[in-house]
Amino acid sequence: MSNVTRRQLLAAGAAGVGTALVPQAWPPGGAPAAAAAAADDLVLRYDEEAGTDWLRALPIGNGRLGAMVFGNVAAERLQLNEDTVWAGGPYDSSNPRGAAALGEIRRLVFADQWGQAQNLINQTMMGNPGGQLAYQTVGNLRLAFPTGTASQYDRRLDLSTATASVSYVLGGVRYRREVFASAPDQVIVVRLTADRAGGVSVTATFDSPQRTTMSSPDGATIAVDGISGNMEGVTGSVRFLGLAHAVAAGGSVTSSGGTLRISGADSVTLLVSIGTSFVNYRTVNGDYQGIARNRLNAARAVAYDQLRSRHVADYQALFGRVTIDLGRTAAADQTTDVRIAQHASQNDPHFAALLFQYGRYLLISSSRPGTQPANLQGIWNDQTAPQWDSKYTLNANLPMNYWPAGTTNLAECHAPVFDMIRDLTVTGARTAQVQYGAGGWVAHHNTDVWRGSSVVDGAFWGMWPTGGAWLATLIWDHYQFTGDLEFLRANYPALRGAAQFFLDTLVTDPARGYLVTNPSNSPELAHHTDASVCAGPTMDNQILRDLFNACARASEALDTDTTLRGQVRAARDRLAPTRVGSRGNIQEWLTDWVETERNHRHVSHLYGLHPSNQITKRGTPTLYEAARRTLELRGDDGTGWSLAWKINFWARLEDGARAHKLYRDLVRTDRLAPNMFDLHPPFQIDGNFGATSGITEMLLQSHNAELHLLPALPSAWPAGRVTGLRGRGGYTVSLAWTAGRADEFVIRADRDGTLRLRAQLFTASHVLTDLTDDSTPATTRPEADVVQFAVRAGHTYRTARPGTTATPTPTATTPPPSSGASATYAITNSWSGGFQAEVTVTAGSTPINGWTVSWTFPNGQVISQVWNGSRTQSGAGVTVSNVAHNGALPARGSTSFGFLASVTGTNNPPTGITCTTR
Repeated sequence: MSNVTRRQLLAAGAAGVGTALVPQAWPPGGAPAAAAAAADDLVLRYDEEAGTDWLRALPIGNGRLGAMVFGNVAAERLQLNEDTVWAGGPYDSSNPRGAAALGEIRRLVFADQWGQAQNLINQTMMGNPGGQLAYQTVGNLRLAFPTGTASQYDRRLDLSTATASVSYVLGGVRYRREVFASAPDQVIVVRLTADRAGGVSVTATFDSPQRTTMSSPDGATIAVDGISGNMEGVTGSVRFLGLAHAVAAGGSVTSSGGTLRISGADSVTLLVSIGTSFVNYRTVNGDYQGIARNRLNAARAVAYDQLRSRHVADYQALFGRVTIDLGRTAAADQTTDVRIAQHASQNDPHFAALLFQYGRYLLISSSRPGTQPANLQGIWNDQTAPQWDSKYTLNANLPMNYWPAGTTNLAECHAPVFDMIRDLTVTGARTAQVQYGAGGWVAHHNTDVWRGSSVVDGAFWGMWPTGGAWLATLIWDHYQFTGDLEFLRANYPALRGAAQFFLDTLVTDPARGYLVTNPSNSPELAHHTDASVCAGPTMDNQILRDLFNACARASEALDTDTTLRGQVRAARDRLAPTRVGSRGNIQEWLTDWVETERNHRHVSHLYGLHPSNQITKRGTPTLYEAARRTLELRGDDGTGWSLAWKINFWARLEDGARAHKLYRDLVRTDRLAPNMFDLHPPFQIDGNFGATSGITEMLLQSHNAELHLLPALPSAWPAGRVTGLRGRGGYTVSLAWTAGRADEFVIRADRDGTLRLRAQLFTASHVLTDLTDDSTPATTRPEADVVQFAVRAGHTYRTARPGTTATPTPTATTPPPSSGASATYAITNSWSGGFQAEVTVTAGSTPINGWTVSWTFPNGQVISQVWNGSRTQSGAGVTVSNVAHNGALPARGSTSFGFLASVTGTNNPPTGITCTTR
C-alpha cells in the first residue's frame, strides 16, 4: 500500500473519514484483480497475518470441533474447542427455600415494594450455585515453520468449501496451508504443501490453560490429556484427549516428549482428533481416550483428497441450499478488514450478501444434529473464564442464534436446541416443583451444558421465568417450516410441560384482573432505580400467548389433550393485552412506566413484532404504529446483537430504508471484528445470526399465514436474486428483481394446501404458472397486492412480470452406459450469484453404492458427493440434492454457461443423467 499504511486506513474508516484515504497500489500478492476477486465472492480475504489478535483469526468448525486459524507465517496457532468442554460437572441448581417464600415475594411485588421483593428473591430463590458454569477452551496446537520475510501473502476463509487457507512465498518457495473441520470424519485436517520437493518442515506442540499432561503416544503423534476447570465451587470433571497425527509424503517424522517434528516432506496432513468424557448433562464417565483414538485411526485410513471431498460434500449439502446476489461493486475487491472499515463511505452491496452467508456458515459450523447448541460464542472461545461464561442466555441470545435456521434452509442445524429442551424438561421440572410448587418445567434467563434451570446472577437479571417458554415456542415454529408430524409428536411433551408450569403459577393481578407472571422482569431493564422485578411484563404476556397458542394447535394436530387445550386457551384469553402507552409507544409493563435507561439494549416488549407475529401492519395497525414509535424512542444505537435484532424489527415494519440503515450501523469496526465476528463488545455470535435473519426478513416474510415477497427491499439493493429461502407452511422460495421491482418469484410447495402471496408485483399485470405440469392455477384476489391459489406437494410455481425471461433449466446429453458417465449442461441467461442444481442418475434395479457425482465449474471449483447406500433411491433413479455453485458466473443475460457433471463408480453403471435447477 503506497503512502498510507493499512492501520491508518482502518483507523480512518473507524473515524468515518475513509474517503480521504484510499488504497493506491496493492503490493505483490495483495488484493487480486477485480476479475479474480469476483470468482472468490464468498471469501473472507486478508493480506496480513492475524498475529496474536484472536478477532483476526478465522473460524472453522463441524458443530462439535472448532478452531480459530491465525495464519501466521512462522508460528501458526490453531486455538481449539470441543463443544462439551465446560467447567464443573453435573449439579442440581434448585433452591428448596423458594416455594415457601413465593407468596411473600408476590405480595411485595403487588404492593410495589420491588426492592424488598428483589432482596427476598436473592435470599430464597437463587440457584445453587448462584452462577452457571463456563464453556472453556481445550488449548492450542502450535505449528513452527522456518522463519524469514514472506511475500505474496494471502489468507482467506472460503465459505463455499468451509476451508481456511494461507499462501505465501518464502525463500523462493510457495507454501500453502488448508485447514477444515470435517463433520463426516470428525477431525480437524491441516494440509501443508510447498511447490518444491522436500519443502515442508514443521514442528508441532500442544499447550493449554487447563490442567493437562503432554505426551507422544507414538512416533507420529502428540497428545494433550486434560480436565476442565473448577468453577462456582463445582469441581471440573470433563476429561479430554487431543491428538495430532502427521501423515507425510517423503521426509522424516518423529515425535517425543510431546513434540512432533516433520522435516523435508513433500506434503503433510495433520489430523487433529479430540474426545471428551461428557456423555450427557448427568454423566461424565465416557471413554474420552477411545473416542479420540478411534476417530483419529479412522481418519488415518482415508486419503487427504477423499477427506476433503467428503467434508465439502457434507457441508455443501447444507450451505448450497441458498444463494444470494445483491450486486457487486469494486469495493468487493478489497480485503475484508478494509471493507468493514470503509463500509460507511462505500457502496458495497455484496458485503450484505457475504455477511448473510457468513451467518449461515457459522450456524452450520457450530450446530449440527447430535452436538450442543451454538452458545454465546458459537463454539469459538479461547478462555477458561470468558465474558458471560460463553453459555446460553435465554432472554435473547439462544433463540436469536436460531432465527436463520428455518428461514435460510438449515432446519437440521436446529436439532441441538430441541435436544437441550428435552434435557431442560427434566432439570426444569425439579426447579418447578422445588421453587414454585408447580408441575411442568421452567428455565430462567440462562442455562449451561449441565442444564441449570434456576435463578442465577441475581434477581435483577435472573428472576425471569419465561426462558423455557420462549424455547418451547421454537418447537411449533420449527414444525411450521418442516411439517414433520413425528418431530412434533416427539417434542409435544416439552411444549405441554412448559404450558403446564404457567397454568400452575400464573396469578391474578389484584388491580386489573389479568393472569400474570409474578415475580418476573422485562429482561435486564430497571423500571425504577435498581428495581427490575415486577408482575406481568409485556414480553411475558406475548411469549405466553405464543406458548398457549402453540400448545393448543399442536394438540389439535396430534389429536390429543383436549382438556389441556381448553385450559391453555382460557388462560391465554386472561393474559394482559399489549397496550399503547402515553408516549404512543408499546407499553413495556402493566403500568405505564418510563424506562430508567432510554436507550437500553433490550427492546423485549417488541417480541410481539419479531420474532412473533402479534403486531402486524394490517392486523393490528395501532400497535404497529406504536411499535415504530417504541423504536424511535429507544434509538438506533445499541450493542451488536441489539442492532441486529433492530434490523429484524424494522424489516417487520416493512421499512427497508431503516432496516438497511441499521445493517450499515452494524458494519463498523466497533460492531464487527476484522474476522466479521459481531461485537457486543466483546464477541457474541447472536449478532451474526441476527444480521442474517434481518437480511432474510427484508427479502421474505412468512410470519402471518402468507408469504410476503420483498417486503422491505431497500433502494441500496436495486437488483438482485436469492434462491432457496424457506417460508412457514413448507415453501422453498426464490426471488429476482431489477430496478427495484420484482421480475419473478419461484415457489416450491412441500405439501398440499392454499398459498397466499403478498407482493407489489400483484398490483400490476403478472403471469402465474405451475411449472410442474405447465398449467395455470386458478387464483383469488383477497387484496390488491395478494393472490391466493391451491398448491400441490412437489409442484413448483412461477409468477412473473409478463415478458420476463424464466429462470433457465439446463439441457443435458445422455451418456452411454459405462463405469464413468458424464454430461455437459448449458444454462442460458444465468445470474451472477450462483445456482442450485439436482442431478438424477438413471440406473438399473441394483442399488447404487459407492458412486460419486462431481461437478466441475469454469473457475476450477469441484464439488463431489458420494452415494454410499444412504442416498434415497426411487425405482431406477437416485437424486443427489443441493449440489450448488456459489461462485461467480457470467452476468445475467449472457448467452450460456457450461459445466460438467460426471458420475463414476464400479457397480451398476448409469444409463443416463439429467439435471434440474432451482
